Amino acid sequence: MYLYNSATHKKEEFRTHTPGRVEMYTCGPTVYHFAHIGNLRSYIMEDVLEKFLRYEGYDVNRVMNITDVGHLASDADTGEDKMLKGAKRENKSVMDIAKFYTDAFFDDCAKLNIKTPNVVQPATGLIGEFIKVVSALIEKGSAYVAGGNVYFDTSTLDHYYVFNDHDEEDLAVGVREGVEEDQNKRNKNDFVLWFTRSKFEDQALKWDSPWGVGYPGWHIECSCISMKFNGEYLDLHCGGVDNAFPHHTNEIAQSEAYLGHPWCAQWFHVHHLNTNSGKMSKSKGEFLTISLLEEKGYDPLAYRFFCLQSHYRKGLVFSWENLDNAAGAYSKLIKRIAALTGTEGAVDEEAAARLKEKFLTQVGNDLNTSMGVTCLYDVLKAPVNDATKRAVLADFDRVLSLSLLEKAAELREKEAAQAKTASAPGGFTIQGEGDPAVDALVLQRSEAKKAKNFAEADRIRDELKAQGVEVTDVPGGAVWKRV
Repeated sequence: MYLYNSATHKKEEFRTHTPGRVEMYTCGPTVYHFAHIGNLRSYIMEDVLEKFLRYEGYDVNRVMNITDVGHLASDADTGEDKMLKGAKRENKSVMDIAKFYTDAFFDDCAKLNIKTPNVVQPATGLIGEFIKVVSALIEKGSAYVAGGNVYFDTSTLDHYYVFNDHDEEDLAVGVREGVEEDQNKRNKNDFVLWFTRSKFEDQALKWDSPWGVGYPGWHIECSCISMKFNGEYLDLHCGGVDNAFPHHTNEIAQSEAYLGHPWCAQWFHVHHLNTNSGKMSKSKGEFLTISLLEEKGYDPLAYRFFCLQSHYRKGLVFSWENLDNAAGAYSKLIKRIAALTGTEGAVDEEAAARLKEKFLTQVGNDLNTSMGVTCLYDVLKAPVNDATKRAVLADFDRVLSLSLLEKAAELREKEAAQAKTASAPGGFTIQGEGDPAVDALVLQRSEAKKAKNFAEADRIRDELKAQGVEVTDVPGGAVWKRV
């Protein structure tokens, strides 16, 4: 597999520190609000990446943090903690907010067929680890205490700006948010590892530390969680492109200063989901969620399909028209798969292998999911029997996770039920199991009721009941089933 590496700014053959095993880390959500669909685009693409690596035969250990403390409103270590902000907004405790939105996040992931990582670690559960690493950084001379806080000293680094090919907008987070200068910092790029002092004194969660009662900075959390569960050598670090600076830059600085050797070889950044008015953001007020898409009648997997049609390193423009187009294409794809009902013949293993090889090559070229989707249509057009097509589609769906065969089966069942609906004069419909004799009795019962011949209607009902048939009257008709 070849993958673009944000740290080297080029596409490289993917390699791991331990052959056959991938240590993978994903920056998880800050659980102060619902995830918007722009956030979820990143998790969809990271999910496809993990599943493709597994498809290639790797043993993947994927770790994700849950940020439930320490993420300030500005990425430059100022402003209110986002968790406290969420708690005040809803008049709940920080821990109540964290649990509610963590559960909501994983509910959204389930609807999008996003696999839960091997390890999910809330930041509040690893405070002792943060203190241990911060203490070591002070001892090594890589960090200092000033004004009650502990700062990482970026002047001790030979190279700080790693991801310098990102857009200026992404690199200037602090400037964009109007950050006031922190007089405690020795250098403008220094960042907080541990707070005991900040611009607000009502922080809800605090812990004892060698430097006083306080709480961790956001950046130290990911480094420590990854080092604990992935080990000293990380193969693959994922996140949104807006995390590249300062968050991922700071992770590299503190991790390599602590370890004394290179930390992560491969960096994978997913670009923004944009609207016509710019990047989707919670700070702008209203934002789109999976629940809102469902309320408007969209299958969440249609949104996953929408994301897969674009490359992860390109900005994706969301509009209702674009989503409608993707939903329509997804629906048509499912209909074509539902039509694969042929049962003759065994799977043509040789033909299947050729189709799979093409899929590996196409998707393995920098996770080209749009070509992966194209491979689905190649299977449908291939001169092979339906059994082979179904088998190959199921195989590709191990990576794409669009529930192709499951959705096709649901559609066939729905169409079969509709085909069993009998129509009678006057617009009366009878929906059942396709037995004309039962349909006739149900119609006779309805006509008896209409003529107010209730004795005859009851007699027919009893006759149907004796046959094990239950009838339910509905507007404009009746539904029957065997019980």
